[in-house]
Amino acid sequence: MTAEGDKKISVKICGITTLEDALLATELGCDALGFNFVSSSKRRVTPETVKSIIRHLPEEMMMVGIFQDLESEKLIRLIEETGLNAAQMHGSESFSDCQFIAQRVPTTIKALTPNAPELSRFLDFGVDYLLLDSDNPGQGESFDWSAKHDLSFSDRMFLAGGLSLENLDEGIATFSPFGVDVASGVESFPGVKDPNLLKLFIQRAKSIS
Repeated sequence: MTAEGDKKISVKICGITTLEDALLATELGCDALGFNFVSSSKRRVTPETVKSIIRHLPEEMMMVGIFQDLESEKLIRLIEETGLNAAQMHGSESFSDCQFIAQRVPTTIKALTPNAPELSRFLDFGVDYLLLDSDNPGQGESFDWSAKHDLSFSDRMFLAGGLSLENLDEGIATFSPFGVDVASGVESFPGVKDPNLLKLFIQRAKSIS
């Protein structure tokens, strides 16, 4: 990574469904937790579950709600009602939608695939971070890392899509991202984290600079 000094990779653990996993990931040193509200997700959680988990987490943790094409006002209301402090838009949200949300939510992330035509105009979304993901998010699938990719926003990018202990080093070396995002790569099965994989992934990511 091209970070200066001893700056470490930011680690986002996505697909959190239980307080136990949230607390363990926090204890192990992750920087962000993701809670999935997408109806088709195997890791979908309810606002009530998220609210009950968040009250036990440190305020400085980035606590991200993952949404897909949810009406902006509803998204903002969910963020406020649950106590989340960040929103990740994983659908076909427009530039104006994301700008509207970014003005009302402390931290915002827009997910795009490497082939998305909007990628070259990422800054027009007005969000804080880019999440670069595969065409089938949440399925543990990576995209073609050997292709030529636009790395203009790597210092504001979370790399996602099929990350695991086996390919973490290569992913960071290839993209020099601000952070990494993992769900299936640290799970026993969808929605349940494997404590050992979680520990090893976070430790490994934090050791790379």
